[in-house]
Amino acid sequence: MRMLFLSVVFFFVAGDLFAAEEVAGNSLTELSKFGSAIGAGLGLGLAAGLGGLAQGRVVAGAMEGISRNPQASDRMFLPLILGLVFIESLVIYTLVIAFFLQGKI
Repeated sequence: MRMLFLSVVFFFVAGDLFAAEEVAGNSLTELSKFGSAIGAGLGLGLAAGLGGLAQGRVVAGAMEGISRNPQASDRMFLPLILGLVFIESLVIYTLVIAFFLQGKI
């Protein structure tokens, strides 16, 4: 049910943005500027929030594994750091995209 709701919301928001006509060459209309600002804010908020939750789960799993087998901490450290780096890189990519969208406004 939630997926259907998100699909319908995306359909209406995307339809308005694609239907917006360009005025005076390459400038954006007010509706598309508003959509870009909302999209940048929501995208960054979702990426940061879900990235934080994912990082918490990764660290919790690593700490649980280390507490069960302390000798394996050396072998768990590198995958832990790599996992955290990959999660954080997705948040940074979203931040860069949000900056690009803000540059169009």
